[in-house]
Amino acid sequence: MRPAARMARLSLIVLFAFIAAAGWQYAVAASQSTPGDQFLMGRVLDPQDTPLEGAAIRLVDGQSGEVIAEALSQPDGRYALPITGDLPQDPLLMIERDHYKIFGQELGRDLLGVLAQGGTISLPSITLERQITAAFWIATLVFVLVLVLIATGLFHNTLATLIGVTLIYAVSYIGEHLHEGLYIFDFQRSLHYIDWNVIFLIMGMMIVIAVVEETGIFQWLAFFAYRISGGRPYILLPILMLITGVASAFLDNVTTMLLMTPITVQIALVLGIDPLAFILPEVMASNVVGVSTLIGTPTNILIGSFGQISFNGFLINLTPGVLLAFVGLILYSAYIYRKDLGGSQGASELLLERLSERSRIQQPEDLKKAGVVGAGMILLFILGERFHLLPAVTAIMGATALLVWIRPDIEKMIEAVDWTTLVFFLALFITVGAIQEVGLIGMIAALVGRVVGDSLLLAMLGVTWLSALL
Repeated sequence: MRPAARMARLSLIVLFAFIAAAGWQYAVAASQSTPGDQFLMGRVLDPQDTPLEGAAIRLVDGQSGEVIAEALSQPDGRYALPITGDLPQDPLLMIERDHYKIFGQELGRDLLGVLAQGGTISLPSITLERQITAAFWIATLVFVLVLVLIATGLFHNTLATLIGVTLIYAVSYIGEHLHEGLYIFDFQRSLHYIDWNVIFLIMGMMIVIAVVEETGIFQWLAFFAYRISGGRPYILLPILMLITGVASAFLDNVTTMLLMTPITVQIALVLGIDPLAFILPEVMASNVVGVSTLIGTPTNILIGSFGQISFNGFLINLTPGVLLAFVGLILYSAYIYRKDLGGSQGASELLLERLSERSRIQQPEDLKKAGVVGAGMILLFILGERFHLLPAVTAIMGATALLVWIRPDIEKMIEAVDWTTLVFFLALFITVGAIQEVGLIGMIAALVGRVVGDSLLLAMLGVTWLSALL
């Protein structure tokens, strides 16, 4: 017998053996199942018709109070109470959840009859009513305190949010023993409000930026802009703005300006122009063009995560408006800084030579590798939605690929991550989660809904201007 035929027969034998084993296990499991088990199923919602997780659902004896069955509602608000054995004559369905009023409902005779016959019942969705306790006011006051500390600059943003988190935990863990109404949430529950997709996306992109920054590409691009413009300020300005804007679409605004500012100042000094005539338009271009992508700003990352907006969604919907705003920004900047741009005294040869030396690519091989990985990341950002690939996963994959391929100083790259910003977001998520837990956000949403009614235009204008003012 030929080896290929023998291998084929062996493969078939293994395949049939696997199928037989799987079938035997299924038969055993089926024989051990209890077809008489029945379930009482349903769904729990909050006043905004949002699924409510963590509600305790119990079926109790109406006379003795004995618990017959119990379960917790899942993230989609659904629950399934397994009913075994005989039911009492008057069972009660009880639903309890922190910061909500206790819900109780008697099961009718028709439902009891179905359960007695071994059937499964699916109840209509149940909406729990909010309960305002001392925890509501404390969480609200802590949130307002954090906003005041951030707005006044009395404490660093990260420290302000950490103060808020500390107060929330202190009230929940210590105050609970003094009064039941002081409880907000525990540590485990607070972690549910942290959007880890945002945290890991920011962290991954920070590592990528740190690796790319070492290559000197941004300094080279700025000097390249000077060369192709021939040193003419009116041509150089839009080119620098374009480079800054495109960079901000993939990097955060602060990092982009930190990289562009030194070389921009040197270019302005070479031309004898006030550096602000270039730097301020770059700042505006960074803000305008940076909003066109999901990863352009931390704000976009937050909006994309909470609103389930993909990379393509940002790109398609924002790009037309960004392009129009960018063209208007170029015209505005050229007009506002026309005196500075028109007052160029010509290039200084000595300064130009120094600028050329400082604008060389420091690590060309690393730049090529970063370009390959960067192109792959952009492709995954665009196509990842089809494969349910979260942007955070793409960012971590890209950062890891660069670290493995280029082999930079890992400690230096990790230190380049802005941990202060990450801790700020972690603490902010928990602080906002506290007011969401006690129902403040839901009440604000309901109030806004009553004010704007069915007017989409009014809602859009209200959200836009309120966000801008904040």
